[in-house]
Amino acid sequence: MSRLARPTNGRMIGGVCAALARRFGTSATTMRVIFVLSCLLPGPQFLLYIALWILFPSEDKVNKTQAAW
Repeated sequence: MSRLARPTNGRMIGGVCAALARRFGTSATTMRVIFVLSCLLPGPQFLLYIALWILFPSEDKVNKTQAAW
């Protein structure tokens, strides 16, 4: 499994679904469909998405940090 970081390529809005798809080895489209379907259920899905958008670092920032080491 790869590190959780929002990719610079393949993102639609914030890259959260693409990062989760990469982490769990599925396609980004599948993860996006799961997210949209989960929005039909009651709960804080949009707040969770925004929180993950803030918490997951961008892939370019992770690469810069690793290059500094």
